[in-house]
Amino acid sequence: MASPVYFWNLRASMKAPYDQRIRRLLERTGFAGHVAGGELAAVKIHFGERGVTGHVQPLMVRPILDELTRAGARPFLTDASTLYVGQRGEAVSHAMQAARHGYDPLLLGAPVIIADGLKGASQVALPVRGGKHFKEAYIAADIAEADLLVSINHLKGHELAGFGGALKNIGMGAASKQGKMQQHVTTGPQVDTAACKGCGACAGICSAQALALVDALEDMLDASPEKPRQTIRLDQALCRGCGACFLACKNGGLTINWQTDVAAFLERMMEYAAALLLSRPKPSLHVTFVTNVTPDCDCMGFSDAPICPDIGVLASLDPVAIDQAGIDLVNRAEPLWPSHLPLGLKAGQDKFLALRPGLPPAMGLDYAEALGLGSRKYELVPL
Repeated sequence: MASPVYFWNLRASMKAPYDQRIRRLLERTGFAGHVAGGELAAVKIHFGERGVTGHVQPLMVRPILDELTRAGARPFLTDASTLYVGQRGEAVSHAMQAARHGYDPLLLGAPVIIADGLKGASQVALPVRGGKHFKEAYIAADIAEADLLVSINHLKGHELAGFGGALKNIGMGAASKQGKMQQHVTTGPQVDTAACKGCGACAGICSAQALALVDALEDMLDASPEKPRQTIRLDQALCRGCGACFLACKNGGLTINWQTDVAAFLERMMEYAAALLLSRPKPSLHVTFVTNVTPDCDCMGFSDAPICPDIGVLASLDPVAIDQAGIDLVNRAEPLWPSHLPLGLKAGQDKFLALRPGLPPAMGLDYAEALGLGSRKYELVPL
């Protein structure tokens, strides 16, 4: 059965400005009928890394928060810490980055709460049913424990997943550090002995005792009587993949191996999305901005030229359908140049696969459908 995906093409007027159009779009989903008074609503969003300009802007979000409040919910804007160390690697820096991009509670009427705690360790283990890779998923606690979940997505390309939409915003974005580690890296971190200063900070924080200081091999072989330099050693068998060591290391001695089997990575991400979404007693709302469709993720620290014109805003209770609809709309649109797209690409050809050849054609949506997350068949319902 086709799932409804409601669509606004960005046309507005004096009688029907942006906020009214968004209100009508959300009303069509029927999500307000699932809201009970006083429920806490986690509004999962990507605040954008420093240097990014293509992320969803705060003033575009305000009418969505207003509608949630009008329905009786108490919304809060949220995201979880990144696995890598950066402006969003822990809660203090993450909240400051959100503020720099204009996510101010006095402006938006909703606070910013980083969902996995101060250092990314506040998590809830949720069961994964019917998955190939996991039996449980580690989800940021404040998202897992919220009464309602709303996902605000910026549709764009992604350097590993092919594209980012609702399912990536939930599957990867709502995972704790340990959850992100599980999805990206099936083993532990990589040790860069040249960068390691032997401070032992990572070993001190490793609850699994998988990290230990040892004498550097090259110094042990040296006949010099000076005390050997120490470096870190990882026991992969003990590593639980919690990711805490990345934040502890200030010298780049521990790195992430981003090289992975893309098809398996997409399946792992979809299993995480399924663990969160299918555990919830009420439907979740997904709102996707098909605007500023950049070739890369909003984590990159810059926003490249968009690959197509701005298309519109989508809303649905089905994350698979809204992602499929977003991809189809982008592919049908005229390509833009200059952009990262290969020259000669025509409207109707797959822009995301053209950006990253070799990706699985369905980019994980077939597996998401098999897990019961929704349907790739949809009916696009315009306002």
